[in-house]
Amino acid sequence: MNNVTQTGSIDNDNINIHEYYEVEHWTKELHTNIEVLKDAVEHVGTSIEDIKKYLNR
Repeated sequence: MNNVTQTGSIDNDNINIHEYYEVEHWTKELHTNIEVLKDAVEHVGTSIEDIKKYLNR
């Protein structure tokens, strides 16, 4: 089980959608919400560059 209070270093290449702190970071960084971020991961995978392209960021 993931600890939602855990902080760790953010991977700048890929997102682990199951890690709360990464989801929180990337939703803020990409100016989006969790539903849109999950949709992007479903469509293009976990690569931040691919997600940015998909979201036109």
